[in-house]
Amino acid sequence: MGEYVIRMPDVGEGIAEAELVEWHVKVGDLVREDQVIAAVMTDKATVEIPSAVDGEVLWLGAELGTRVAIGAPLIRLKVDGDGNVAAGEAEPAEPAAGGEAPAAGTPAAPSPVEAPAPPPLRKAAPVPGRAAIVPRPAGERPLAAPSVRQRAREAGVDLRQVAGSGPAGRITHDDLDAFVAHGGQTAQARAGGLAARTEVEEIRVIGLRRRIAEKMALAKSRIPHIMYAEEVDVTALEELRGTLNRDKKPDQPRLTILPFLMRALVRAIADHPQINARYDDEAGIIHRHAGVHIGIAAQTPAGLVVPVVRHAEARDLRDCAIELNRLSEAAKAGTASREELTGSTITISSLGALGGVVSTPVINYPEVAIVGVNKIAVRPVWDGTAFVPRKIMNLSSSFDHRIIDGWDAASFIQRLRALLETPALIFVES
Repeated sequence: MGEYVIRMPDVGEGIAEAELVEWHVKVGDLVREDQVIAAVMTDKATVEIPSAVDGEVLWLGAELGTRVAIGAPLIRLKVDGDGNVAAGEAEPAEPAAGGEAPAAGTPAAPSPVEAPAPPPLRKAAPVPGRAAIVPRPAGERPLAAPSVRQRAREAGVDLRQVAGSGPAGRITHDDLDAFVAHGGQTAQARAGGLAARTEVEEIRVIGLRRRIAEKMALAKSRIPHIMYAEEVDVTALEELRGTLNRDKKPDQPRLTILPFLMRALVRAIADHPQINARYDDEAGIIHRHAGVHIGIAAQTPAGLVVPVVRHAEARDLRDCAIELNRLSEAAKAGTASREELTGSTITISSLGALGGVVSTPVINYPEVAIVGVNKIAVRPVWDGTAFVPRKIMNLSSSFDHRIIDGWDAASFIQRLRALLETPALIFVES
């Protein structure tokens, strides 16, 4: 019998590390060659890692959310034969919680000695004469020893609700026991019959959610947003869309408003090419693109992703709908490739029927504009003689004010509005 170490493979494109987002095995499992053992993420693309051999899992090299360097030990297996670990080679170090996996060739560190577990909470009887259990003033940090804090965390107790009987109001183990004996309620809650809940659920931000957080923070920290909202009368557009959907062939997709918006964007960008750009702020260069690659912000079970419809300028209405449907399904299934999730030059953000009245979309860095679509609502509109019902949709758009001036942003949206309110213009070559 021997041991076999599987290391983080080179996932390509010069990437030096990848984030571990999923383990498919645990210590003690038997795995077969080519069985998927883990999944890692790079730039929103998830890569599955298979086992190279049959064996039994002895050790996992990183916790979920850890960034693992290419070539670092990922998993150790017990295998038939000699394996690939030399006799006497040091055991891999245990991964630290939330830390980085050891780089390839890094000497192993001895496992830390585990501290004795703190005593469990016990249901103690209330201590006579103890101070009433009342919440601390807002902002006041409770005083307590680390062992008391650990017990409180494990029991889901908010120490701010616990009265301390020690010096300077320090909370002791007895205070914590007494709080539990009272049912974990404040005096005010007991009197009113309503129990205060102090549970805190800790959720590690890893994988796609961490990528989203990092990109949103980058966009807001680097881009001075200018936001512009405009009402659009889409009554005629909705009539045209209804007619096209009624007359569509069985093999044609049902049209939503997005393909019309995509084609209108292509026409409006022809008049405002500065909108279809990416800004390299470190190099001080604006890359103005001739091709219109439209990112469509899509909500998936894993979080927000932006599949990209490439070369929308070369696609007709139905082709835009077909490609949009294909990419949306791939994104929701988690099978979209990195190429299908990157490279957009402008983005559409739509919440569909939940779109609200107005929104403030965050620009998809390093683009310079994003068009937000709000829900369609029937509103009374004055036509000069009477109020008539019209279908109104707001566009809430954001622009990089370093590159796009307010006048240019407004001119672009007004051109987009004209195309959507008179949809025949979308199909007429100028």
